[in-house]
Amino acid sequence: MSTARQAQPAATAPPAPGPGKEADGRTSRRSLARRLVARPEVGVLLGALAVFVFFLVAAPAVRDGSSMANVLYQSSTIGIMALPVALLMIGGEFDLSSGVAVISSALTASMVSYQLTMNVWVGVVVALAVSLAVGLFNGWMLIRTGLPSFLVTLGTFLILQGVNLAVTKWVTGNVATDDISDMDGFDQARAVFASGFDVGGVQVKITVVWWLLFAALATWVLLRTKYGNWVFAVGGDKDSARAVGVPVTFTKISLFMLVGLGAWFAGMHQLFSFHTVQSGEGVGQELIYIAAAVIGGCLLTGGYGSAVGPVFGAFMFGMVQQGIVYAGWNPDWFKAFLGVMLLGAVLINLWVSRTATRR
Repeated sequence: MSTARQAQPAATAPPAPGPGKEADGRTSRRSLARRLVARPEVGVLLGALAVFVFFLVAAPAVRDGSSMANVLYQSSTIGIMALPVALLMIGGEFDLSSGVAVISSALTASMVSYQLTMNVWVGVVVALAVSLAVGLFNGWMLIRTGLPSFLVTLGTFLILQGVNLAVTKWVTGNVATDDISDMDGFDQARAVFASGFDVGGVQVKITVVWWLLFAALATWVLLRTKYGNWVFAVGGDKDSARAVGVPVTFTKISLFMLVGLGAWFAGMHQLFSFHTVQSGEGVGQELIYIAAAVIGGCLLTGGYGSAVGPVFGAFMFGMVQQGIVYAGWNPDWFKAFLGVMLLGAVLINLWVSRTATRR
């Protein structure tokens, strides 16, 4: 199954050349090797394998099952947000507020539940509404003003960062929320968002399962639905897409709301894992999500990418972050590795995109 698609107007396939006729260069098929290289996730797959093998050799502790479970968990916390961010990037936009939006969602659920002494599921539902509203606001502002998504979401980032700190201090008198672990509904919510299960004596977090399920769903949407066609179309050329009947406004806004949905889920995981939330967290995480999508083959110019690529991109992040610790190195090297991976991915993606369009 191919995981890369280019948004192109539908066209009638030309008739196959008859016996004794040779297809010219315009109708000849590209070789299998070239078609494989042109897939956006191939580069990051090779990179992820190289990083995995490197740390298997450099950090023997990684070979332990519990260590790999930690790597997958770390990868899943990044990957759950990297998926909607990647879809948004394929649609030609990106969101700088996604990191603090995760904390906004967690703060909302915690304070609504604790301060109003309600079942935690009420806070979860209110947080979902708030997260979707943030995404709706970003998309609406983008469409309404015509401003670049960089400026729109930078403004939202600053607003949420200030609101997170100010409202939390005003409501709780502290920079963190209160512990909600003894409230009604907590155990059930924790089972959904932050539980774990044993696989061969190794504890695996439920977020790993959600991450892979979300990736499979996103892949199906991109490759098998009309909405997936719209995403590629608006990312490739929104004016051309609008001319052939693609609902550009709906597609752009819904993609921002998908990022809000991802922020809600990630926020709920954080809340029910640690029972409390620090209001100043989340700053800088948006760059991690965007970098995972870029490393996964998504172009900043839009119209190209996959949902599988960011899965491998997030795995590379988790592998490097945990691998450095298991190798006993200075964790400050993580940022250096991150920069090298990002620059390498950009160069590979540039080469892949040129290969994909070369006849």
